[in-house]
Amino acid sequence: MNSEIYYEITRFLTREARLLDDRKFEEWLALFADDIVYRMPVRVTRESKDRTGKDNAMTYFEESKISLTTRVKRLRTSSAWAEDPPLHTRHFVSNIDVEDCEHPDEYKVVSYFLTKRSRGVDHEAEQIFGERHDVLRRVNGEWKIHSRTIYPDQSVLTVMNLSMFL
Repeated sequence: MNSEIYYEITRFLTREARLLDDRKFEEWLALFADDIVYRMPVRVTRESKDRTGKDNAMTYFEESKISLTTRVKRLRTSSAWAEDPPLHTRHFVSNIDVEDCEHPDEYKVVSYFLTKRSRGVDHEAEQIFGERHDVLRRVNGEWKIHSRTIYPDQSVLTVMNLSMFL
């Protein structure tokens, strides 16, 4: 992996965060491959042999591009009560680490994330943070996310709902 690829992937993840914060969800969906697996396993606090605290058998969500598209369409309706009035979000991405994969145009990307959201009138902002494990592949000259696994650091989420995308 060379520095040009690292820069492209960093720019890609920064752009993705911007699209989410600007509520350009349809453009955000276009960043995903049609066979995307977008999942968030539950973080556990019990002792485990591997000491990761990650339980991949239970998830908060495990979605496909079809279910993500349905969620985005729902946000554009008047029945998306959790998003009315719209929440203000900031997606921060850092500590980006890129590794080669067996496929020449495919990379494993681990990044840390912090997402904060507020209605603007609230005194406190909600936040969720952790790490994401992505597989990115260049398809026809464009980067696409082929899989995303989100590991929150909190075993008990302090957000009121998971209506946001991470």
